Amino acid sequence: MEIQILNIIQNLRTDIGDTIVPFITKLGDAGMIWICLTIILLIIPKTRKTGVIMMAALLVDVLLCNVLIKNLVARTRPFDVNTAVQLLIEKPQDYSFPSGHTAASFASVMALYLAGEKKMWKAALVLAVLIALSRLYLYVHYPTDIIGGVIFGSLSGYLGYKIVEQIRKKR
Repeated sequence: MEIQILNIIQNLRTDIGDTIVPFITKLGDAGMIWICLTIILLIIPKTRKTGVIMMAALLVDVLLCNVLIKNLVARTRPFDVNTAVQLLIEKPQDYSFPSGHTAASFASVMALYLAGEKKMWKAALVLAVLIALSRLYLYVHYPTDIIGGVIFGSLSGYLGYKIVEQIRKKR
């Protein structure tokens, strides 16, 4: 059923989408957009606490999703199942579940939300959703990989926030 959903999305592809979507997904490569935002937040004294929360969230995310869950589940990517699909990006080399792009994005959104960044978390949410959807358009993740990324990413954001709060309370 998931392959059918991905195939329906493939039928919606356009030349404009084929240009824009790889760019959107590239923003999430290795979590770079979120790492850059974290660094900026850490540099600015007023947003330093938010930067620390985001850093903690992204660290939890990489350990939970990329180190632990991806290797435990070891799910084959959809383009390896349906080899007829022409990819618009380089083939990812790691496993499919959960989507790392989506998890890092939602860890960042949750961290921003819990840190009280009212405007920033909303803009981040829009970008996170676009990055997540781009992974389906590009045929590199199943829909359940994206759902898993949202869940584990949000959990990572929450845990990152809680870790920072616990450390602050002990000080």
